[in-house]
Amino acid sequence: MKQAVTLKANHEFRRLYQKGASAVSGGMVVYCRKNRLGHNRLGITASVKLGHAVARNRARRRLREVYRLNGDKLRMGYDIILVARRRTVDMPWQELNDSFLRLCRKLDLLEGKL
Repeated sequence: MKQAVTLKANHEFRRLYQKGASAVSGGMVVYCRKNRLGHNRLGITASVKLGHAVARNRARRRLREVYRLNGDKLRMGYDIILVARRRTVDMPWQELNDSFLRLCRKLDLLEGKL
């Protein structure tokens, strides 16, 4: 599997939180902002409030997989942050996937009319 280009630096996350557009659902929050690159960059966060390390890692893995499966449907040239919420850990897979697509549609991140 090809490794995704990721956001790592704290200042990149802060800039996206302050100046980016956001959409919220029960399972996650999506922040996005145009970058001047030809590809998307992904950042995933899970707060300590979510639970112990096992729960946080599970939430991050699930969000990473949702992005991996739907990444080809997204427009290129965006920085995207996925923030895990409590329901991310135990939400049914199909509901989590649908929630991600709905939020991306709301933020106009999807290519074409899906």
